[in-house]
Amino acid sequence: MSTPDPVSWKMIEIGWHVVDASGAPIGKVDAIGADPDADIFDGLAVGHGVLSRSRYVPSESVGEIRMNEVQLLLDRAAVEALEEFVEPEPQLEIIPEGSTWIQRLSRWMAGGRDR
Repeated sequence: MSTPDPVSWKMIEIGWHVVDASGAPIGKVDAIGADPDADIFDGLAVGHGVLSRSRYVPSESVGEIRMNEVQLLLDRAAVEALEEFVEPEPQLEIIPEGSTWIQRLSRWMAGGRDR
């Protein structure tokens, strides 16, 4: 059985399997810290259970990325010693002055603020 070819970090999706440096399962991707438009990959939030807290893995600790799997450069102990992942604060969306009342209403109903 052949190993899948490596893929770009831009292909990573929530739920992909994460393995440590030896290939042992660590958990799954819970969040991806990135700005695809600027081609910046910051890291991953990796969770390993329903009741456990996700750990933040910086991009420097991410090794090979293959379809449906991310291999880290760290062993299990190093992953468990990483900081817990903290969800970033939501960004405030500023609605342009020229927005129609329908655009403003739809943003308000979706939970946004009109400024």
